[in-house]
Amino acid sequence: MRENFRKELKDLKANVLDIGRSIVDATHMAVQALVEGDLELAERVIAGDDEIDQRCLAVEEHTIEIIATQFPVARDLRLLHSLGYIVMHFERMGDLSVNIAKAARRTASRRGPQTLNDLILAQGNLVHRVLEAMLEALDKKDLELARKLQDLDEPIDHLFKQFFRELARLQDEEDIEWASSMVLASRYLERIADHAVDIGDRITYMVTGQFEAPPEEEG
Repeated sequence: MRENFRKELKDLKANVLDIGRSIVDATHMAVQALVEGDLELAERVIAGDDEIDQRCLAVEEHTIEIIATQFPVARDLRLLHSLGYIVMHFERMGDLSVNIAKAARRTASRRGPQTLNDLILAQGNLVHRVLEAMLEALDKKDLELARKLQDLDEPIDHLFKQFFRELARLQDEEDIEWASSMVLASRYLERIADHAVDIGDRITYMVTGQFEAPPEEEG
């Protein structure tokens, strides 16, 4: 009986990791659609969100079922609670990828300043790195990598601020309208990375049973 329980936990975690990979793919495609003005790719991201939502909900329901029927304790209970928490973040990250894809819809007919395209591409690459590190930390229960996610997130925040500096330099009204959608997309990318950092904190709790206070900001 316990052997079946252990397999059920293993399969559940594998399912969560697979959903996470779908989030990585959706985010990558959304950024590509935005930078390249690829409407077909943007529609793929939007159309795929319902499946991500359904899979996340199925994991939440499965964790509740296991808790109700198997009465897990200690490490196993933390794992189940944490996987439910993580897919909740995945669902929100998927929604943010859809928002980026919708921004690609709005901007596809116009190519604005290359500087902002370069910024969004750079930010997308950094977010991709954070998401890959987050999944690896979850898969391997890597505490060092989970704790490193906050540091990986900082350059993403800096790029978001740089968007506003570039926006202030624009004079053409059509460029400003286009850039406003790009700034929103940049904000969505920043939020995706923030969710990954939150998941990193939960991985630390899942492994150690303790929540670690975030480092205090200098100021």
